[in-house]
Amino acid sequence: MAESSPRSRDARRVLVYAPMGQAPGGHELASHLWVAERLAGLLGMSYGGIGRDTERRPHGERYVVPYRTLNLREARRFGIAGPADLFGGVVNEDFVGTKLITHGLVHPESAAPPGWSEHFAERVADVVLPGYSVFTPSDLRTAAAQLLREGSVRIKSPWEAGGLGQHVVSTAEELEPLIEAAGPGPWLDGGFVVERNLQDVATVSVGQMQLDGVHASYVGRQRLTRNHDGLWVYGGTDLLCAPGSLEALRSLPLSGDQRLAVEQARCYHDQAQQCFPGTYASRANYDVAQGRDAGGHWYSGVLEQSWRIGGASAAEVEAVAALQAYPARRTVWAATRESYDPREPVPPDAKIVYYGEDAEAGFLIKYVRTKRSAGT
Repeated sequence: MAESSPRSRDARRVLVYAPMGQAPGGHELASHLWVAERLAGLLGMSYGGIGRDTERRPHGERYVVPYRTLNLREARRFGIAGPADLFGGVVNEDFVGTKLITHGLVHPESAAPPGWSEHFAERVADVVLPGYSVFTPSDLRTAAAQLLREGSVRIKSPWEAGGLGQHVVSTAEELEPLIEAAGPGPWLDGGFVVERNLQDVATVSVGQMQLDGVHASYVGRQRLTRNHDGLWVYGGTDLLCAPGSLEALRSLPLSGDQRLAVEQARCYHDQAQQCFPGTYASRANYDVAQGRDAGGHWYSGVLEQSWRIGGASAAEVEAVAALQAYPARRTVWAATRESYDPREPVPPDAKIVYYGEDAEAGFLIKYVRTKRSAGT
């Protein structure tokens, strides 16, 4: 609903929830709370901040913004019965909410956690990068050896986000310290993703949201910025948003690369719903990497799903607010920005999500902007 004519206030409270005490801190927590408070206003609910209790709650009491994707047991405990009860997603097994599902096993008989679906990996093989999911040292060595024939390999921890927990190796010898640090295995509660490493990568974000019965979808591109250590890190995302599901993105005037990314994300999304029963999400984002490997071959592939609050979520909820307030709009441009430079000017129409000194990141400013897109 438009902010100018809010509907009758819902009795539920909007709460940010970190399962098993896995709470973010600093700028990340502040960003999540900002999004949660904005959601409360859009949904006509009260804002409750951080949910710290763990006892079972009845259905209909709260709207949850989880820090990570929830499993079915957690969802039931907090009274979540479907997409209308949270901003994020629910899966039948924890690993389904990670990048592990993106790739198949090295061998059909390879170790894998309970509930593993090799059918999903087979069905999305054409829309992801070459790679494997591994759960033992021997499978990690085998997977890396096969991919190293074509260039360097990226090793990923499935539980990290934002590019953390990743290592690029160019030889089998460089793999051994990682295996030693990980322990003897099998790593059925963790595992690793072994994937073709790309250079000069552009990351296209494709996603959809369902809020209060309103669907919106988007396609956009991530930006990079330098942090205080001079490293290139996430610097925000530009989104082109439209009413409707991912299907609606097909009608937008997209570039060839964007259109390919949308089709790959749609395939990944649809197959996940089919192959993992009980999975649902009100917020679904798919990052698609596009770039060249060491041999110059161009690839485009979905890296992972994000069925939880993300770095672009401030832009997502602002886009939904604009589409609700002005139903005649066919598209809305929304963008988040992150900067580590205190001298960088903030546009006058920006909404500040975070501004200050973070204990780990140092000075950081985050803001969000929206505007009517051309042709609307």
